[in-house]
Amino acid sequence: MSYETIVYEVNEHIATITLNVPDKRNPLTAQLTTELMDAMQRADEDEDVRVMILTGAGKSFSAGGNLEEFKSNFTKPIPELHFDGRKSTELFKMGETLRTPLIASVNGAALGGGTGLVAMSHIAIASRTAKLGLTELKLGIVPYVILPWVRRAVGDRKAMEMMLSADILSADEAAERNLVHRVVEHEDLEKETWELAQKVASNSPLAASLALDAFYTTEQMDLQKSFDYLSTLRLVSFRSEDLKEGATAFLEKRKPEWKGK
Repeated sequence: MSYETIVYEVNEHIATITLNVPDKRNPLTAQLTTELMDAMQRADEDEDVRVMILTGAGKSFSAGGNLEEFKSNFTKPIPELHFDGRKSTELFKMGETLRTPLIASVNGAALGGGTGLVAMSHIAIASRTAKLGLTELKLGIVPYVILPWVRRAVGDRKAMEMMLSADILSADEAAERNLVHRVVEHEDLEKETWELAQKVASNSPLAASLALDAFYTTEQMDLQKSFDYLSTLRLVSFRSEDLKEGATAFLEKRKPEWKGK
């Protein structure tokens, strides 16, 4: 797929995906969502990619849903609305199925669906100038699609407050609620994000994939069953080339050369 609303680049095992409609604050239009899903899947399937960075061009990360597209919903028949709605959830379902670490580099306003992308990411680092929030109720709608991720990120009580107040949070307030992991000065964001991505990419790509598998698969499991599943998954690690290489490199005091196998 050729991209018109995003930029996709791979360098040093790191795929950078930039939402690239800055004049409209990078809204999650149908086209941008489709291209973003394709790029994330592309990175996830690329054996050379060990980590993804998601960021926005211009002053915004993403302003969320596109109001012009929302207007078309007013006259659609209910069956069409139903299936369009199911389609719109596919992007956020990917957060649980990706097996390549995803870092959100929040360069500016991340509202509504933009906040959902931040909550869905595995690690989020934000500029001190960033703003985040569930602003949907101000428009007479509910954050249906993104609520599960925000709830998991901040907890039930904070998610309820964010949803009902529709307040816009500063980056520091978002960090206090665990919506982002770290806040840095705006001019340092790109450098800090890249250094974090390099740190993640320096680890075994197979182990990173298995770690995400372990985290998400056992999230809703019965405790005893989760131990059984993790014991089975552990066998993959113990017979992997990456574990042999990691252990050998440690003993030889050198950097490991990962195969991802």
